[in-house]
Amino acid sequence: MIPAGDFLFGADAASIQGSFQGTAQAFQASLATLPLLIGAALIVVYIVLGMLYESLVHPLTILSTLPSAGLGALLALLVTGKDLSLVAFIGVILLMGIVKKNAIMMIDFALDAERRDDLTPEEAIYEACVVRFRPILMTTLAAMFGAVPLIFGSGAGAELRQPLGIAVVGGLLVSQVLTLFTTPVIYLTFEHLRQWTQRWSRPAAAAAPASA
Repeated sequence: MIPAGDFLFGADAASIQGSFQGTAQAFQASLATLPLLIGAALIVVYIVLGMLYESLVHPLTILSTLPSAGLGALLALLVTGKDLSLVAFIGVILLMGIVKKNAIMMIDFALDAERRDDLTPEEAIYEACVVRFRPILMTTLAAMFGAVPLIFGSGAGAELRQPLGIAVVGGLLVSQVLTLFTTPVIYLTFEHLRQWTQRWSRPAAAAAPASA
């Protein structure tokens, strides 16, 4: 009996290599550059939010909502048995813009309340959660119901659009539940860290003229 390795072109089976070609090769190449694109998008968002709020800290508070959206999208794809295709990845990128608005609406209100009404961080973020809950819920439901037809749609190409709808709906569901609790905690943590840094820097600044 001729071994399989000798039968195939007289070469060892271990020396045979395979690779994607055509459309599959282009898809593989596009997936390799997606992490760089997401990283560049996060840097741009951080810079814009930093200029908007004149802070280096609270853009991180807003960006902290993104992992929950990615987790929800991956869980939804896993439960439904769908692959993380390029279309599903587009849904994850869409979530980056949709989910941030939860934290933006709360942080923007809390910072304004602190500066204008002289509230403590705890009072400001509590009032922000109470006042902004309805707009956050309404915008999330609007985006979610807009993606539902992609999941249950039929016709030519419907199976291509389903991962997009599943990723968006799953990410919105999980992020809506988690960000209402995690965003205030992260906001207060950064605010307490900022206040501690200011208290620590004031004695050092006061001691400098005295020593001079």
